[in-house]
Amino acid sequence: MNWTELINEGQEQEIIANSRKSPVLIFKHSPRCSISNMAKARVEKMQDTDMPCYLLNVITHRPVSMKIADDYQVHHESPQALIIVNGACVYDESHNGITAQELTDELNEWKQKMVAGTV
Repeated sequence: MNWTELINEGQEQEIIANSRKSPVLIFKHSPRCSISNMAKARVEKMQDTDMPCYLLNVITHRPVSMKIADDYQVHHESPQALIIVNGACVYDESHNGITAQELTDELNEWKQKMVAGTV
């Protein structure tokens, strides 16, 4: 997994631009939380990681995390996995609901929709 650290609000324009070419994964993570560490380990087992993947430490970058929650109209949680397509959040899962298989399936489905031009 090649993480790009999400550390400032200015990176959101980069995320939006990337999401017009490929689904983008944002993983909101608290390194102090055992559930978050477990979910991150699951995400890192994903087979297909050729899409942009952003890692957001919610402890050190709380304002960025709150802005992401507000901008994508999702409840702030940690751990939390978001998939962004064409500048919109199309998938949101948290805690024990985060699995490598489900994320892989969702990302592949959105990739296919993007290639087909249906989104």
